[in-house]
Amino acid sequence: MQLNVSGHHVEVTDSLRDYVESKIEKIARHFDLVSDVQCILTVEKLRHKAEATAKVNGGTIYCDHTEEDMYAAIDGLVDKLERRVRKYKEKLVDHHARDNQKTRFA
Repeated sequence: MQLNVSGHHVEVTDSLRDYVESKIEKIARHFDLVSDVQCILTVEKLRHKAEATAKVNGGTIYCDHTEEDMYAAIDGLVDKLERRVRKYKEKLVDHHARDNQKTRFA
């Protein structure tokens, strides 16, 4: 998985970049078909915003989260992204295949 972290009106420090990398690794554990994640950190007055676009097999997933603290915004972003990736993964699983097997053997 390739991760790109950039900042808009904020300098992305090494500690901030490491924090984003450690949090985004959780997503790779849930779903291994995430190929690329673009993360943009933005500061507008007192609003800290974190956005992410994850390219998965067959589509893209976009999330954003706004807080008063950048680390809290990153935490909220990762939670949202994790839920959406899990939901996307569940959509890929064909739940109806089990029903066909049960009716065939009955």
